[in-house]
Amino acid sequence: MHDCFLLCILVIGLETLTSKYGDTIEIPCNKGQLKETDVTLVKWKYEGGNILVKQLDQNATISPDVNYKNRVSIKKDFSLVITQVTMTDQRTFTCMVVGKDDILEYPVQVTIYKVPSQPQITNLTTAMAVGKPTMLAQCRTEGVSPAANITWFKNKTPLMTDRAAIKINTNVDVDKETRLSTTTSTLEYTAVKEDIDAKFTCQVQHIRSANMDSSPLVFTVNYPTEKVDLQVVSQGPFKEGDNVTLKCTADGNPPPSSYSFYINGEKKTVDSNIYTLTNITRENTGDYKCSLVDNEDIVASVPITVEYLDVVLSTTGKIVKKLGESLEVTVDIKASGAAQTSWKKGNAKLNSLSKFDKLTYSDSGMYECVVSMAGLKKTRTFELVVEGPPAIKNLIKERGEGMAKVLKCVAEGSPKPTVQWSVNGTSAESAYEHGKVTYSITIVPNGNLTVSCTASNVLGSDIKSIDVSARKCNFFPLSYLTSEPSCITRFFC
Repeated sequence: MHDCFLLCILVIGLETLTSKYGDTIEIPCNKGQLKETDVTLVKWKYEGGNILVKQLDQNATISPDVNYKNRVSIKKDFSLVITQVTMTDQRTFTCMVVGKDDILEYPVQVTIYKVPSQPQITNLTTAMAVGKPTMLAQCRTEGVSPAANITWFKNKTPLMTDRAAIKINTNVDVDKETRLSTTTSTLEYTAVKEDIDAKFTCQVQHIRSANMDSSPLVFTVNYPTEKVDLQVVSQGPFKEGDNVTLKCTADGNPPPSSYSFYINGEKKTVDSNIYTLTNITRENTGDYKCSLVDNEDIVASVPITVEYLDVVLSTTGKIVKKLGESLEVTVDIKASGAAQTSWKKGNAKLNSLSKFDKLTYSDSGMYECVVSMAGLKKTRTFELVVEGPPAIKNLIKERGEGMAKVLKCVAEGSPKPTVQWSVNGTSAESAYEHGKVTYSITIVPNGNLTVSCTASNVLGSDIKSIDVSARKCNFFPLSYLTSEPSCITRFFC
């Protein structure tokens, strides 16, 4: 008769263990509480294969399993050590313990995780048009377990698919060999004008790592022109002969490359937003416009005023008038604004100048009329010459040195009179001012005589005479002047 034994296998509750991809993991057998004296044999296995067997007082026998033969070992407390864990190690490992009386199994569920890579931006566009759906970019993270989530943000506000302006398409692909996942998210967005300078980011989210954001993405927002503006670049006020530059700008993006300018009602289309008017005249005063080439309803205008100043003097050049005549000087001013008029004679300022009722020699001279306004100044000049025949205004005699007498003949006239004396002597003359000159002669008369002064110019002559007598001398004996007698007689005049 044979003895019969019934052997039971008792399975202990499932234990869980988590490890990072690529690390070394230590899987405990019965939480590391086994005693070597209580164990006859320990086997580590998984569903579908054995890993190793350890018998009492013997070395461990490692299975030729290609997945583990070079990566496993067993510790003294029968814990299984696996190096460089991968996703294939994400399974249930069982530690089977054969004791003296029973067989126990301790299953351990191993979970492997791998953190995601930094978000990668691909298929990036550069611009988006208002009102038009545009695929902006694709955000990708790879080599992850479990799969990562991707969320898009605009100005730090999360975007959600609304099937209208926002469409987000997210795919998760798992590599058959590595069993690692790749998450790809594509953002399609319909821009509005307010999206100028908006910052878009994608964020990778994973349970085993902190959130990771991409660099901000800023897109050019294109939108049609709704308004144009016309500016006068040149600094006014403008006067005839100036150049004036106009600049047309549009609020669209990108701005138009060509514009239509309306110059004196004539349409001129140029491949620029600049138009220059050269050598402008008063006829250029008016409203100027610019518009889009393909939409003349979008238009802007600006007024331009060309300042002008016309000055006509009734008297110009050299004017010769007779003494005592009248002269009226008029200034005809045509200007685009209020003008100021000032007069000068030589370097002296005059309050006004309108009419000479009776011309004198002092009225002769160079006259200058200055008319100014709004950056404009016009100068007109004329020379007035008052002519008349000579007139001797005075003929006088004065005592000179010793027996000499000085005769002075004051003459007026224009052109400058010349003087001829009826006697010889030492002559001199003064400066000729305001039609007057003084001629003088120094003589020593021997007796009574009449001296004539004749003043003449091309218009005539004048003569005046004056009686001049020798100075009387008194004779005194020298004894009259001194106490000593003398027969010498001196005379004094």
